[in-house]
Amino acid sequence: MTTERIGPPLIAGEREMLRAFLDFHRATLAMKCDGLTDEELRRQSMPPSTLSLLGLVRHMAEVERTWFRRVINGEDIPLVWSDEDDYQVAFDTSASTRSGAFAAWQAEVEHSRRIEREAESLDVIGHQARWGKDVSLRLVMMHLIHDYARHNGHADFLREGIDGTVGA
Repeated sequence: MTTERIGPPLIAGEREMLRAFLDFHRATLAMKCDGLTDEELRRQSMPPSTLSLLGLVRHMAEVERTWFRRVINGEDIPLVWSDEDDYQVAFDTSASTRSGAFAAWQAEVEHSRRIEREAESLDVIGHQARWGKDVSLRLVMMHLIHDYARHNGHADFLREGIDGTVGA
């Protein structure tokens, strides 16, 4: 599998630019996983860390679900892998597969894209219960870009440790 990654535009309106950068970072995470077996995707970085590429994919499914569906859309739904709101469960990939993790992540990305497209503006407000604060869709998109960028840095090191592949 080879992931297509389209670079963000150099000139665009705010919403188009945020959407493009978010999709760029989503594709970057997928690219880091291209061509690896389930076992390689589950390989952890170094003790005591449980960080793995598959764990990052599962984690980002939780992040997408939380910020777009729960916060912006106000859906009363559990996390993908935990009914107790334990975000760490996503990093336990012992029984996880590429197909299961990627199916969940891609489903959440599609929900996120739909919610963002249907929102009247970036000024749409949702409530982030963990913070006890209201937040805008603009903040959510910026937060996800930041979260993906940070985790894509982790993915760089993880991938290099698996097969020596560097860069995006």
